Amino acid sequence: MTGESARAATPSARDIRRIRQRMARLAVVQGLYQMEMSGSSAEAVRMAFRDGHLPEVDDITPDADRDLFEAILAGVIEQQSAVDTAIARRLQRGWKLERIDSVARAILRAGTCEVWRFPEVSLAAIIGDYVEIAKGFFDGGDEPAFINAALDRVAHDLRPAG
Repeated sequence: MTGESARAATPSARDIRRIRQRMARLAVVQGLYQMEMSGSSAEAVRMAFRDGHLPEVDDITPDADRDLFEAILAGVIEQQSAVDTAIARRLQRGWKLERIDSVARAILRAGTCEVWRFPEVSLAAIIGDYVEIAKGFFDGGDEPAFINAALDRVAHDLRPAG
């Protein structure tokens, strides 16, 4: 490997930060899903994350952003009613949040919470990461497009153009 190709293979600090953020977002989605499906407590999810059980990654991937993970998880738990209301308001007529797939629901809750609680983070970064997470769970389905559209509509409500 030449020096130039070695440099190209080494991620920048910005790239590492983005990877850590995406991993934190994925871990929150996994944790919310685990809480819903198994009845796990938020503390059990936090402990699993701290012990490295959420998410599984290879040896070269940097650790997830712990602060972001904690902030999103706490936000969804503390404000779940308001988060769910913000999502439900933007679903198609006749659809209920409870009717949506549990993984998609976890993605929407995490994304909505982050859009709401972190106005300094670009909507493109937030929505883009959650769409990529959806692609990982829903290979070839319509869910990533649904997640994109729903989070975009929710974002317009929570962050109206100034």
